[in-house]
Amino acid sequence: MVVTGRGAGRARPVRIVDVAALAGVAPGTASKALSGSGQLRDETRERVRRAAEQLGFTPDGVGRALSSGRSFTVGLLTTDSIGRFTLPVVLGVEDALGAGDVAVLLCDTRDDPLRERHHLRSLAARRVDGVVVTGRRTDPREPVRTDVPVVYAFQPSRRPEDTSVVVDERGGAVAALAHLHALGRRRVAHITGSERHAAARSRAEAVTAAAEGAGVPLVAGPLHGSWSEEWGRRALDLLLRQVPDVDAVSCGSDQIARGVCDRLRELGRSVPDDVAVTGFDDWDVMALASRPPLTTVGLEMHEVGRTAARLLLDAVAGRPRPGTVVLPTHLVVRGSTVG
Repeated sequence: MVVTGRGAGRARPVRIVDVAALAGVAPGTASKALSGSGQLRDETRERVRRAAEQLGFTPDGVGRALSSGRSFTVGLLTTDSIGRFTLPVVLGVEDALGAGDVAVLLCDTRDDPLRERHHLRSLAARRVDGVVVTGRRTDPREPVRTDVPVVYAFQPSRRPEDTSVVVDERGGAVAALAHLHALGRRRVAHITGSERHAAARSRAEAVTAAAEGAGVPLVAGPLHGSWSEEWGRRALDLLLRQVPDVDAVSCGSDQIARGVCDRLRELGRSVPDDVAVTGFDDWDVMALASRPPLTTVGLEMHEVGRTAARLLLDAVAGRPRPGTVVLPTHLVVRGSTVG
């Protein structure tokens, strides 16, 4: 779209002043909103973005880069080849950066240190403004070596002074247990993944401590195994040999919970009437396909990406926020606990 100029009647390209006028802000504010810089309210950025879209405004990328010293590109480094956790993080990052016309370059390291170093060199050659690092685990990782700002999303850095965004896994596990107790379940067991994984340890520790604190200790577990439906099925068989009258199973992942539900159904036990089951992660492929659908803990991975991107923009603008930001989880109640 073009705006008609004066004089000879020739059309001229839409300028930032036109966007600012339509959005009702100053040109400088419009420029900051579209570049992702400055401390502006989300509604202001969104109003400017809508005005830019309505007018068909296209920033001069080359001129903007030369004048600002930025490339308006960000690297996103991940170890999550499957994309289970990375995809919602990417969507959140793009939501936060899109208003500023910042491009995201996705690099999959496949858990290979050599590949990671190669991607970091490539991102440096492209002069990216910063890097978001994420992965499929919550175990703290070694910090990456680069000269640009870095924010870690979901998988934190081992270095406390780095900026990391994580989810409150312990709080989510406690909320799931409190839900089971509120339903009158008192013979609760916990089945989770391998003790090698920080997520399995933290979730199990939180459930165990909360159960003891409530005066209703777990009747069995934590039972540690793999993050799989098969482990959920086998663990349930082991559990029922020990505690045949168990009335609830708290699971460390949705895969495990779905296996537990399938095995209970095969054994003629009703879910949730006989045994209530909770999962963790709110992975819709598992949670919604389970029969019945799983009550589970949502991780808000989209918000993890949005928050990480905003923190990265602040760091690029010279306002880094070192330390770890912990985002809340939320309990999603479905048929595996409430019929």
